[in-house]
Amino acid sequence: MSHRITSCVTLAAAACATLLAGCATGPTPAELDAQAMAAIRASFRDQGIAKVDRIRQDLGQSACSSDQPPADDAADRVKAEALASVKWPAGGQFFGNWVDGERIAQSGRGMTWTDPSTDPKANGGNCYNCHQIDKKELSYGTIGPSLWNYGKNRGISDVTADTAAPIVHYTWVKLWNSKAYAACSNMPRFGHMKLLDEQQLRHIMSLLLDPRSPVNQ
Repeated sequence: MSHRITSCVTLAAAACATLLAGCATGPTPAELDAQAMAAIRASFRDQGIAKVDRIRQDLGQSACSSDQPPADDAADRVKAEALASVKWPAGGQFFGNWVDGERIAQSGRGMTWTDPSTDPKANGGNCYNCHQIDKKELSYGTIGPSLWNYGKNRGISDVTADTAAPIVHYTWVKLWNSKAYAACSNMPRFGHMKLLDEQQLRHIMSLLLDPRSPVNQ
């Protein structure tokens, strides 16, 4: 009986040693990430204008693809990179037409595989999906804050005279690349990702800030 016990203990010890050795030589976190990405890539295919390269993550996306927020230094790098990516409007012209801006904001069309083109002019901003824009709306998203009276509450009284106001620059940056202010922002990076073009962004700026816009009534 003693010999059997000794043999069992020896076998158990050998099994534990083998298991520990396997753990010690297992995949590293980086290798596991690579394996996961390979599996994800294998699950998608190019179709129409939607290409597999859409799943390739940049710094901001990879830093925020976790159940934990990024460390402060990583978040600061994301914000700095995003701010550096912002392109200011040609000629310092921040504003367009709020009527066109409202049409763009209310449209959720664009960038699906069934769309014929990646041209931003074919896209909408889908703003209502995350924000209240107008008091008369019956349905809107609440992921983002209400935009009702956005310009009025921030003191914009004349978009032709207030182009130097800090809120004008802030709003342009937020629309162009929202990660400049919040590393893990859920807001689409309309300018940076070429979802909307410069003129479309001007129209959205007018929707938000022009005193004549229904947003500010």
